[in-house]
Amino acid sequence: MGMYLIINIIGLVVFLAIAFLFSKNKKNIQWKSIGVMILLNLLLAWFLTSFGIGRAIVSGAANGFNWLVQVAYIGIEFALPSWVHVKNMDFVTSALLPILLIVPLFDILTYIGVLPFIIKWIGKGLSFITGQPKFESFFAVEMMFLGNTEALAVSSLQLNQIKAQRNVTLAMMSMSCVTASIIGSYIQMMPGRFILTAIPINIINSIIVTSLLNPITVTPEEDTIAKLSGEGESGKKEPFFSFLGDSILGAGKLILIIAANVIAFVALAALIDKILQLFNPWLTLEHILGIIMYPFAWLLGLGHDSFQMAQYMGTKLVTNEFVVMGKVTDIINDFNPHFEAVLTVFITSFANFSTLGMIIGCFKGIVNKEKNDVISMNVGYMLLSGVLVSLLSAAFVGLFVW
Repeated sequence: MGMYLIINIIGLVVFLAIAFLFSKNKKNIQWKSIGVMILLNLLLAWFLTSFGIGRAIVSGAANGFNWLVQVAYIGIEFALPSWVHVKNMDFVTSALLPILLIVPLFDILTYIGVLPFIIKWIGKGLSFITGQPKFESFFAVEMMFLGNTEALAVSSLQLNQIKAQRNVTLAMMSMSCVTASIIGSYIQMMPGRFILTAIPINIINSIIVTSLLNPITVTPEEDTIAKLSGEGESGKKEPFFSFLGDSILGAGKLILIIAANVIAFVALAALIDKILQLFNPWLTLEHILGIIMYPFAWLLGLGHDSFQMAQYMGTKLVTNEFVVMGKVTDIINDFNPHFEAVLTVFITSFANFSTLGMIIGCFKGIVNKEKNDVISMNVGYMLLSGVLVSLLSAAFVGLFVW
């Protein structure tokens, strides 16, 4: 363990150094703020993985999401009794259909003002602790509850007010998001304690990485938070049941989008493998990606598991987290604790190629062409940001789980 722990620590330093190396403005980096956030993440990872109370908190949250999923199964069973409580529930039933309850639930909490209140005060607290601009901190918390494109959509007023380079920061942060409404699906497939540990650590890492890659000076006059779309506007609120109907339809579309993506990506990857194997039986997408990602996996202190981890990392970036979860869900408990923790944390994010398209498309519908062109010119930085946040989160948590 000793040697692998040292490698894990070196990995953490290397991932931060890569962010520094690619920084757009090295002189403008606020090192004090970066130091505070690194310390905060070390304390968070330590507390949530190594202390009884920390583990109890994440276990309690995981049990809460599991309870929600079990309640969702009541509705699924009513409509599709033959799909529930069978020996092996399929991916759509076990992981995706519960979204039909969880998304509307979070939307209701937003409608009645509970979620905006929580997001606002956690965001303010995070800004105070980290010394980062209020809106960037607010947005990081907002993404955790609402998702990346949803957080961008409700922040459209702010996105149009701030300068283009701050929009680039938000686009890069959007690569590292996970959505609370999808956590129930993740927990059905992977260890819930590590999924829930990854989420707050991802939030802070997204601020660390963007503060290194794209440091920006924000004046006190610019450091404001605009109202959310629809918040406090003179127009009347949409009638509750009309709103709820739209939310349920949105949840249904989300299920179809995820299912379609998983089916298409798995099939396309299989097609590429078949073509590659015409040249060499060993040649597969996973093996190629495994070679590319191997140094990064090795720096996570995985030893002989590094190549396997590298293949999962590559697959996740090219496809999405659900594809990897589907591959490992039946064998994850056989992995050693460090591998289990590092893998689960790394794949707990939306950082992949398809997310790039989603974010760029979302900005196109919100900001003017000039600002959108700046986003499009920084696609490489967006992908780099997403990968570095996943690597840093895995490295932070990996330090304390062996």
